[in-house]
Amino acid sequence: MENRLESGAAATAVTRTGGGSRLARRASRAFLAGAAAAALAGCSVGIPDPSAPKTAPAAPTLATPTITPGHDAAAVAAKDMPFTAGGNLAAGAPIQLSDGLRDAPGWKPIKENLAGASEYVKDDGCVVSAKVRTNQSALAVDGDDRASTEALFLPAYLEPAALRWGGEPGGPAPAVEMLVFKVGERSGARATAIYARLFSKPDSSVYLSVSCPDAGTLAAARSEAEARIAVVPPSD
Repeated sequence: MENRLESGAAATAVTRTGGGSRLARRASRAFLAGAAAAALAGCSVGIPDPSAPKTAPAAPTLATPTITPGHDAAAVAAKDMPFTAGGNLAAGAPIQLSDGLRDAPGWKPIKENLAGASEYVKDDGCVVSAKVRTNQSALAVDGDDRASTEALFLPAYLEPAALRWGGEPGGPAPAVEMLVFKVGERSGARATAIYARLFSKPDSSVYLSVSCPDAGTLAAARSEAEARIAVVPPSD
């Protein structure tokens, strides 16, 4: 579900905003390069040259975690994360979403961390889809998380929002600034709110889509999602 919503919102933004064509070209180049690399990797056949010198295989080495010198991940996680603080995150450190709705009353998971995506359904027909994406540099505006996030949608229709920045459901937690895109408010249509943030320095983005039969059930589902699903800060 979130793929259609994200694709539709992003397509609208690309069509109507002045920077859309540039964004589309950058994303298209990234996609075509990836597709070409995958095609070559899947179809080429290596034929060794008999005259080439034989080389011994490299000895395996133990991979070590990447640590950013001078970066205090705990200190960053302990404070609110507005758009202006995005530069405090470590480059390439992964951002995650928690599974706080998994055991919430009335909710049940129907997809759990499958290719970075999870989905939950409520007994009143509401559906929450959570997704984490990496390698977002083609969409990011360097050093500006707000502009990066706005580029995913149509800025005129975005509203400020916040989710939990770590912490446990029911307990205190800092807040992370998000933008939300609302659709389907007319009568008879499913009411949907899509939370998003592109973290330009970590090169990743998070999406949280809440879709319900009507505006009343959406309001309740949004309240539960905001209280239980957290954006998980990187820990280095």
